[in-house]
Amino acid sequence: MSRVWINGVLTDAAEARVPYDDHGVTVGDGVFETIKLAGGVPFALGEHLERLDRSVAALRLEPVDRPMLIDAIGEVVAGAGADGFLRVTVTAGRGPLGSPRGAADQTVIVAVRPGSVRTEPTSVHVVPWTRNEHGALAGVKSTSYAENVVALDVAAAHGGSEALFGNTSGNLCEGTGSNCFVVLDDRLVTPPLSSGCLAGVTRALLLDLLGDDAAEAHVPMARLGEVSEMFLVSTAREVQPVTAMTGEVDVALAAPGPGTIAARAAWVAAFG
Repeated sequence: MSRVWINGVLTDAAEARVPYDDHGVTVGDGVFETIKLAGGVPFALGEHLERLDRSVAALRLEPVDRPMLIDAIGEVVAGAGADGFLRVTVTAGRGPLGSPRGAADQTVIVAVRPGSVRTEPTSVHVVPWTRNEHGALAGVKSTSYAENVVALDVAAAHGGSEALFGNTSGNLCEGTGSNCFVVLDDRLVTPPLSSGCLAGVTRALLLDLLGDDAAEAHVPMARLGEVSEMFLVSTAREVQPVTAMTGEVDVALAAPGPGTIAARAAWVAAFG
């Protein structure tokens, strides 16, 4: 049976509990990271915890003690299977049933869920709603995920496994849980962080691997119909070809095209 670590207490997953008035439950006041486990080893753990620290700071939460968190991860992973996904969640802790925070200590949760990386070709649905690249949560991996849930539900209703958002400037931003790369004007590009997208760990590692073969550049939503190739990147997708876009844009794509094949090959050569 898997185990969950909550505020220093390791318990069976079936017995894990947080209070009804935890601010992460009542108003989504928290942040999280999802980390791939490969052979029982968390992949790119340092990069994920650095991003967790940035998200914590952006939400004006208290810094999480890194040695404590590393120990907690070790305890949870030791009782888990070899593969799956590690989830670290930090919330503001117990508080009023409204937006103001209380004075309670924060809640820190470490858990593991089963799962495997999805690399099979998929389709995406371009939704009409926009990300606010100037908002307080731009680029933050927050537990306030209702917008993503709605968008992903719409995408699923249209046969897609991911929804894509533009931003208020009319440029491509990101998926609900992924970054995207596209081939436009014969260039492989991904939206810059200024688009409001999450600073994806997979995105950053892949940009380093590809060097001059990929670049950050704004992709106008009005030009998505001209894209010849697209792939999604994330912890749970690594490099996933996109076969088609539906919704605000309706176009078939090469999947996998040469850019996707090269990106996947670079990833496998570096990380297996």
